[in-house]
Amino acid sequence: MPETPALPVPSGPADTARGALHDVDVYARELMDYVSASPSSYHAAAEAARRLAAAGFTALDETEPWGPATPRRGYAVRDGAIAAWVLPEAPGSASAFRIVGSHTDSPALKLKPAARMGRDGFSLIGAEVYGGPLLNSFLDRELGLAGRLVTRDGAGHLVRTGPIARVVQVAPHLDRSVNESLHLDRQAHLAPIWALGAAGAADDVEAHLCEIAGIERGDLAGHDILTYPTEAPARFGRRAEFIASSRLDNLSSVIASLVALESLCSGEGGRTVGGGTVSGDVVVLVANDHEEVGSGTRSGAAGPFLEQVLRRLARALEITGEAYEAMLARSTCLSADAAHSVHPGYGGLHDPVVRPVLGGGPVLKINAQQRYATDAIGRALWERACAAAGAPHQVFVSNNAVPCGTTIGPITAQRLGITTADVGQPILSMHSQREMCAVVDGPWLAQALAAYWAGA
Repeated sequence: MPETPALPVPSGPADTARGALHDVDVYARELMDYVSASPSSYHAAAEAARRLAAAGFTALDETEPWGPATPRRGYAVRDGAIAAWVLPEAPGSASAFRIVGSHTDSPALKLKPAARMGRDGFSLIGAEVYGGPLLNSFLDRELGLAGRLVTRDGAGHLVRTGPIARVVQVAPHLDRSVNESLHLDRQAHLAPIWALGAAGAADDVEAHLCEIAGIERGDLAGHDILTYPTEAPARFGRRAEFIASSRLDNLSSVIASLVALESLCSGEGGRTVGGGTVSGDVVVLVANDHEEVGSGTRSGAAGPFLEQVLRRLARALEITGEAYEAMLARSTCLSADAAHSVHPGYGGLHDPVVRPVLGGGPVLKINAQQRYATDAIGRALWERACAAAGAPHQVFVSNNAVPCGTTIGPITAQRLGITTADVGQPILSMHSQREMCAVVDGPWLAQALAAYWAGA
């Protein structure tokens, strides 16, 4: 049997270090491991915090004053969101914030407050649709439950199960039209089955989660629990050039920003931040929650989390008042979110000229209605970063007859008034419970983000 050709290695600013930033195989494992460790936004933030702590970052509590003792490398977690930063040794009169933003949440089914249901001899889980998923992708797939339980003292407890539930599709013998016009009623058809028998006390899903978390059922005040597909991420394709996984939108961007920040702080590729910084700018990573439902929460991009962190960091650098406003005006943001690749079976839904593909590099997203925040200045910023990284890149613009999605980019630009460009790794099957990307695009995205943070 002929040997499978090796995948190309993305080029970058240097080839001396072969960590995740420059090695597609290492990066692919990092991505798949991160998705596996992050079945909910709360787990994604906790796993990011674990990685940052291992890289020498210090956790700060938002409820305590930060002040002049704010660590040069630090992070703060708010619910399912996380912000991290590296402060320069010597900020100057031209210092700015360089921000990479992403989001931790993905479409799912979210447990209702009273989730126990019984129907026709089955115990089911009452759930709402979270975000805008491809509903059919929930069908006939083993689902786990993950998120946080909150006890009456206000403490949060992360919890996850293995495969425990399944949304079952009707057989074609019972509905002859199912292959022509599948219709899923969100209330009637999307309740996962998780046990046999009527839904008695023994089939209280909240009690089962409390048992796993080691807390008393009577102490439970509430929960934020979502389903997740339990099938592990996998590489596939003629040359193993693809990854199939849930939650690529948008954990593919979160891991890219983490790899970029970790590599810069470790000096990979000859560039560092936070110790012999390449500029006097403040490097900021933020991964917000709730993008899939509009971002209008305390941990979402429309909330105050990022703005409050920026103000506290500026005060730690003794930058206040007019100086802070001027610093903000000089600042920029790359909003990193998964992008659409051309679909080979639905080519007519894409722009006839601008047609990004898997394996062609990260994508700059543009929209005349400002569903993406990119303007010409933001495009120039992105072009400089990709050129410095040696990373190929593409552009996405919608077909005029097809509605366009949106990201945290316009929200961040509106809230902070800073130049923002929307970028991301191209994927297929967006909002499915099993999305698809090309292995090579992730490292290129991470390299471009690292070059941006390093001063490109």
